[in-house]
Amino acid sequence: MPLDASAQGAGGDAKVLRLVVGYAAGGAADAVARAYAEQLQTAGFANVIVENRPGASGRLGFDAVKRAKADGLTLYLGSSPMFVIFPLTYRKLGYDPDHDLRPVAVVADVPTAAVAGASQPYGDMPAYVQWAKQARGKANLGLATLGSPGQLGTIEMAKQNGLQVEPVVYRGAAPMLVDVVSGEVSMGWDAVASMMPLYTGGKLKFLGVAGSRRLPMLPDVPTLLEQGYPQYQHASSWYGVYAPAGTPDAAISALEQAFLAAGKNPALVAKLQASGFLVEPRSGADAKRRMETERAHWAPVVKAAGIVFDE
Repeated sequence: MPLDASAQGAGGDAKVLRLVVGYAAGGAADAVARAYAEQLQTAGFANVIVENRPGASGRLGFDAVKRAKADGLTLYLGSSPMFVIFPLTYRKLGYDPDHDLRPVAVVADVPTAAVAGASQPYGDMPAYVQWAKQARGKANLGLATLGSPGQLGTIEMAKQNGLQVEPVVYRGAAPMLVDVVSGEVSMGWDAVASMMPLYTGGKLKFLGVAGSRRLPMLPDVPTLLEQGYPQYQHASSWYGVYAPAGTPDAAISALEQAFLAAGKNPALVAKLQASGFLVEPRSGADAKRRMETERAHWAPVVKAAGIVFDE
C-alpha cells in the first residue's frame, strides 16, 4: 500500500509507524505484531517498529498508546479480553475500552482448547464430564489467566452439568501445562499455539476446541460445540490493532486497508497458522461489533459467578 499523506513528514520524508505490544517479546502477541510489521514494510510503509511494553496484562501498552499523538503513527496491538472480559471483571479498570482507542482491524484469531494429559482416561469433553461426576472434588481446571473466556465457559458448562470444577491459576501457560501433563490438574485451558508442541510430542490430548468450526491445524479434533457444549462457542480470543481516540477518519481508513491487505498475504497467513493462529483480517467496525457481542454474552456469566478483581 502506498504511504498516505498522514505518514509523511516535511519534505516527503516518511515517518516511523510504531506498533506497541502490551506483552513481552517472544510471546504470541509479539509474533503476530512482527509478522504484520514485516509485511507492512514490504507493502509500502518505510519503517514499522514493534515496541514491547509488557505489564499489567497489556494495560501499560494500552496506556502508552492512549496518551500518544493521534496522528496514525502509533498503534496498539492487544488481545480481546482487555476489551471484552476486563471491563466485566475489574472493579477499577483504569481505562475506557470503548472510547480511549479506536479499533483499526482484527488481525488474528487465537484458537483455544481444553486439554488433558495423555495418560488420562478421558479423550473428549463428554468423557471428561462423566469422569468429573465421579471424581469427588478432584476435577479442576488449569489456567494461565484468571477470568479468561475458557474459565467462564467452564463455569457455565459445569453449572449446567451439575459439576464442581475448581480453577487453578498459574503464572503462565508453561507451569500450568507441566501439571496437566503429570495429571496433577485434570484439564487445562489455553491457546492452541502454546500447547501444540506437547500435543505433537504425545504428552497432551485435546478434549475439544472452542468456536463453531474445526481448526485447520487440528482437523481431527472436534469442537466443543459439536460435542454438545455451546458454552465454549465464544471462548477463544483475538488480536486487534487500535489507534488513539482522536486519530482522523482518513488515517484510520488508510491503516485499516493496509492491515487488511497485509493479512491476506499467503506467506503471513501460512507463517502464523503454523504457529497456531487463524488469520482472517476484518475491519475496525467488525472489531467493535465483536467486542459488544462477546461482552454481552459473558456479562451474565461473570455476574452469576461473582468474579470481581480489585486490580
